[in-house]
Amino acid sequence: MSQTRKQIVSNVRKALIKIGTGVLAGTDGLDLSIVEQLVDEMVELRAGGMQIVIVTSGAIASGKHRMGITGKLKSMPQKQACAAIGQGRLMRIYSNAFGRHSVYVAQILLTMSDLTDRARYINIRNTLSTLMDWNIVPIINENDTVSVDEIKFGDNDHLAAMIANVIRADILINLTNTEGLFDRNPVGKQRARLIKIVHEITDEIESMATAEADPVGMGGMRSKVIAARKVTACGIPYIIARGKTKGILADVFAGKEKGTLFLPSAEPMTSREYWIAFTLRSRGKLILDDGAKNAIVTQGKSLLPSGITKVEGDFEVGDPVICIGTDGKAFAKGLVNYGSKDLVKIQGLKTAKIMQVLGYKDYDEVIHRDNMAVAKGSRKT
Repeated sequence: MSQTRKQIVSNVRKALIKIGTGVLAGTDGLDLSIVEQLVDEMVELRAGGMQIVIVTSGAIASGKHRMGITGKLKSMPQKQACAAIGQGRLMRIYSNAFGRHSVYVAQILLTMSDLTDRARYINIRNTLSTLMDWNIVPIINENDTVSVDEIKFGDNDHLAAMIANVIRADILINLTNTEGLFDRNPVGKQRARLIKIVHEITDEIESMATAEADPVGMGGMRSKVIAARKVTACGIPYIIARGKTKGILADVFAGKEKGTLFLPSAEPMTSREYWIAFTLRSRGKLILDDGAKNAIVTQGKSLLPSGITKVEGDFEVGDPVICIGTDGKAFAKGLVNYGSKDLVKIQGLKTAKIMQVLGYKDYDEVIHRDNMAVAKGSRKT
């Protein structure tokens, strides 16, 4: 039994549990016995004083079964229709399972736009906080019935990563249909080794994860590892484990070496930095000289127009943009105080020239440090 694991789980008071389609899927569309098994375990954790929030998949799989569809869905409207059919049944199953223990649940359906808008983001945080204060179990899913590419999370691994930051979870447990992260694809390879602990998510670690998804799910192991990078960046430990294993949650919280544990960053981002870095989608790029990069990375400074050598993209005031160094690598992301059309005119200039060129000067900074997230490994320590 790992002392590291025991120490991590002993401090958990608020757990986010993501349950994948591969765990929930059964001969009747959804495996009722697995749902009840996991709910029983979560109720036991709650009895010990832990708050539980669930991010669940399974609506589309349930809808497909209800409609007698066995093959792949051929279009987005078909997926959305199946989600609409299956979501009610999915919630009823959870409600009945928790209801056996006199525990109430609440359904929350989200799109990416709910989290990219800061006011709605705060509202979601407040709603979730109130539900937990009322001893209700929030059950969150993507609003697949209305989502299009522009507002989709991509899969529930990434939705869970974002919700972990919203609620400031103490841990995220991703229950899937595999034992955890292996050093190679375990399907058909007898020598694949389970990685029990990941201290840092390097490019090598990411390369071990296959992008192949479960036939009834959306995200493969690569998606889960990318989500782990986001979660651990804000100081939250992350575990991938096999959800169908009886007693899996009890074992995890007993500190047993189940699944793969990704350790949290020693330099965690703040909630706002995380929101900027991972929730907002970039609208453009700013190429910076070495002096500007050094001022941001080593001195914790804001970005001034003098350090910009090139502006790419079409963006407005307040939009998120990526900062790129002379090596071509992105090292920061922030919210701009000037739109792209004006930035093209003032790039490379001293702040004293802004008024002269634009006829106005609302800010000296192109991106204020308070509205910037700097990548781990680049941030000032």
